[in-house]
Amino acid sequence: MCSINLSSEIEEHLPLRLLKLMKEAGEKAEELGQRLYLVGGGVRDLLLQRPNFDLDLVVEGDALKLAKCLAETSRVKLVVHPRFGTAKLSYTDFSLDLATARLETYAKPGALPMVIPGTIIDDLIRRDFSINAMAICLTPERYGELIDPYNGKNDLENRLIRILYQRSFVDDATRIFRALRYEQRLGFQLESNTAKLLQRNVSMINTISGNRIRHELELILKENRPEPAIQRADELRVLKQLHPSLKGNGWLANKFEQVRQLAKPSQILTLYLCILIYPLSKEENEQFLYRLNFPKRSAQAMRHALNLKAQLPDLAKPHLKPSDVYQLLHNYTSQAVQANAIASDSPVINQQLQLYLNKLHYVKPLLNGEAIKGLGVPPGPQLGRILQILHVAKLNGRVKTKKQEEELVRSWLAGNS
Repeated sequence: MCSINLSSEIEEHLPLRLLKLMKEAGEKAEELGQRLYLVGGGVRDLLLQRPNFDLDLVVEGDALKLAKCLAETSRVKLVVHPRFGTAKLSYTDFSLDLATARLETYAKPGALPMVIPGTIIDDLIRRDFSINAMAICLTPERYGELIDPYNGKNDLENRLIRILYQRSFVDDATRIFRALRYEQRLGFQLESNTAKLLQRNVSMINTISGNRIRHELELILKENRPEPAIQRADELRVLKQLHPSLKGNGWLANKFEQVRQLAKPSQILTLYLCILIYPLSKEENEQFLYRLNFPKRSAQAMRHALNLKAQLPDLAKPHLKPSDVYQLLHNYTSQAVQANAIASDSPVINQQLQLYLNKLHYVKPLLNGEAIKGLGVPPGPQLGRILQILHVAKLNGRVKTKKQEEELVRSWLAGNS
């Protein structure tokens, strides 16, 4: 067992308020006859000197009891999950996840684990990689002591991603995705035996549900630069398990970079997905959507992206009016239009897509239905027709002011009286 003490590193790298809270939590745990540990990514990032203020704590004892005691002494949002023995304390600029130390067993490959209370060593072996299987004791008697039964610190120093036991990828194939995500995020390498076992067990991805696979894919896509992990997944035949036609190539990397340059943060994940499936046929996309059980909104954007891709040649036709462009595009989600603007290599088509996104999408007549009725247009089909005429005229720049819109309405009335 390692005898390294990291109390000075904790005090150097954690914000004062968070440091104070963790010390208080350790003291409270000791009062309750429990032991408290900082675990997982928080330990890893502390040793790498990377900022991480959303920390995981493990309690040898009762995590819910400790969490409630901590919530009583500070203004904090507390959410408890009694079934899983976990709790979350959310503060203004950081959060603490508390869990009761547990031992996991797997009834069959891909199954969710069966859980019973355990020790900190039991809790660490259930984790994915050695660099995430370290803990730091926070109770006063051993404050700062590093618990590193699987040589995670050594693997950090050697920049290696290593699983803890031979059947790790068999028991839980989501670890395959996490291995690639950490490898690329940290600039590490898969340890040689881990790499062999990953390739040998890559088909075990088929033992886990679409929802769990989608979650891991989305975590990859939420990385600062997801394309290296996607390319690595293609290289190791991981991407093929999601669909044989998916590619992690230079084209995708280039388009992902454009997504980050052009899109709002709230749109990036959906646009990545649209770009990822862009080379697929509609049938292949449906297979992918079904396999990963995508929610309705994401699935709609991905379908629309491919439907619009098939219509792009229409945007290259000569003498298109702005209203023609609007008519071609207005039934598609804005993410699908944006994805095609990024994916298309035609300057003419791209210009039309950008015209819609930046201008036409927002064009509306100044006169509403009530104002038009006030000019003498009766309710019913005629009202809808004149609204449409006004919109087309507005799109094409034939009317620009409210007065011009009113004149157009009166002219239409005079010609149809």
